[in-house]
Amino acid sequence: MKRIITILLPVLVLVVLIGGGAVVTNLLKPPVERAEEQPRGLSVFAEAAEETDLDLKVRAQGEVRPKRQIIVAPQIAGRISYVSPDFVDGGFIRQGQVLVRLEAADYELAVTRARSGVASAQQALARERAEADLAEQDLADLGIEDASPLARREPQLAEAQANLDSAKALLADAQLALNRTAVTAPFSGRVRERSADLGQFVSPGQTLGTIFATDVVEVSLPLSDDELGRTGLPLAFAETAETPGPRVIFTTNVAGEPREWVGRVKRTAAALNPQTRLINVIAELEDPYGTGSDDGVPMAPGLFVDAEIDGRRMENVVRIPRSALRGVDQVFIGDGPEGKLHIRTVNVVYSTDDGAYVASGVEDGELAVVSPIQAAFDGMSIQVVERMPDGELVPRTPRKTPSEEADEEETAAAQIAGETEGATQ
Repeated sequence: MKRIITILLPVLVLVVLIGGGAVVTNLLKPPVERAEEQPRGLSVFAEAAEETDLDLKVRAQGEVRPKRQIIVAPQIAGRISYVSPDFVDGGFIRQGQVLVRLEAADYELAVTRARSGVASAQQALARERAEADLAEQDLADLGIEDASPLARREPQLAEAQANLDSAKALLADAQLALNRTAVTAPFSGRVRERSADLGQFVSPGQTLGTIFATDVVEVSLPLSDDELGRTGLPLAFAETAETPGPRVIFTTNVAGEPREWVGRVKRTAAALNPQTRLINVIAELEDPYGTGSDDGVPMAPGLFVDAEIDGRRMENVVRIPRSALRGVDQVFIGDGPEGKLHIRTVNVVYSTDDGAYVASGVEDGELAVVSPIQAAFDGMSIQVVERMPDGELVPRTPRKTPSEEADEEETAAAQIAGETEGATQ
């Protein structure tokens, strides 16, 4: 018994000393001072949403091509005796200008022979008419009234008339062939390439070169179904005076400088492209080398241009910063006075680098958060700082005092208690 007391007594003394030291330390510790402010939420930048009207734009790309382009070819055979100095690659040509002339001697001889044939046929016809008149006189003198057509020389007269018509046709054919020794330009334009030269013998239909008209150029712009809807064009569209096509602005760099031309949509293609499932919209620019040029720089065939098509007008849509759009259809809205984050699902109708336009989900004047936020959730505490258009930063979340924090905690506790009581009943 004495041995047990000897062992336990030091232990008890040690416990008493430790406990007493803890009590004394707690009594001597200075009171904890309550901070005037609680830790604040995450500070975020936001910009105000703005209600506006939106003119939709559709962007596409395409290659410029002439509306009219043909292959120059002769209709007859012959040796080239003349080539216009303008009939060269890049040359400007006028409507009716002689581009190539073939040797005409053979065709001139053919015209001479045909004219001789016409003269002979005319003489034969005159002779037959005289003989027909004599036959009519003889029959009248003999008192024959029912003479046959052969006696009246009617078949002979008809044959002479037919021979004259045939001779005239041969003359016209020979004259036409002679006229075709001159190959002329059917329109004003430019020469894309030339593939024949002086002294070369050519046959009918042989390629002499390629020319295109400079009055109109066109660009085929492939659009998706959504893009076609934004333009407001029907699937089968052709411009008329009552329904003009939308404006198109073409842009590209020429000689290292940006250039711009303004045209119009004239029609849509007859069918969708079976490989890409896109529909081609054809836009045109009139007089690309004249009034339609950009400070004298034409929109020449072969250029690859960017096109911006004027689309439909949408009213009462809300614009938010492009950086405020999260994913495809979510936006973080900052409630400045409450210091809370709200996650909204929006209906985006159009988006550019300048901003995103939504038809629903955001109201005019609400603050769209543009700062990156990780692990965001609805109701998250934040400190909203509005970024004004001029760059000024304006805090929108006021600082809360300890009493306001306590009131909020009591309100939240009362709400939770009420919900719990309602669930038990």
